[in-house]
Amino acid sequence: MKFILQFSHMTNPYKGKFEVCLRGIIENNGRILVCHSKKKDYYYLPGGHLEYGEKIKDALARELKEELDASLDKFSFIGAVDNIFTEDGENHHEVNLVFKVKLKVNKTKSLEDHIDFAFIDKKEFAKAAFYPIALKKAILKWLKDKKIFLASQY
Repeated sequence: MKFILQFSHMTNPYKGKFEVCLRGIIENNGRILVCHSKKKDYYYLPGGHLEYGEKIKDALARELKEELDASLDKFSFIGAVDNIFTEDGENHHEVNLVFKVKLKVNKTKSLEDHIDFAFIDKKEFAKAAFYPIALKKAILKWLKDKKIFLASQY
């Protein structure tokens, strides 16, 4: 599941295209940083789209800077999730590349008006409406075994 809420007021530039998204798991004292949509009641990981010609590290750093005004310190690949879904009548197909991320300073203040950020504990995360569901399951398993994962919504 990819959240393209920022495009709800304009034409979606990814319509009919395959999307590559970068997502970061940011932990702080046993809690995970999640985005919460203000318009819909669900959570997802911080991050966003990889643009054509952009390096993965640069894209991940750009997205975290745009969303949180946060600077990337370290990151490491932990898994990927294939996701095909329909949102607001539009079909999407994305691959989420997921990274364990360390920021120079942990922040939760959103710079975007359609989302909020919060650190939630693992019990809250397990109960939360989080998308993609396959990513949620993979993260819960990864938190226990720290093994690289490949998952699919289907």
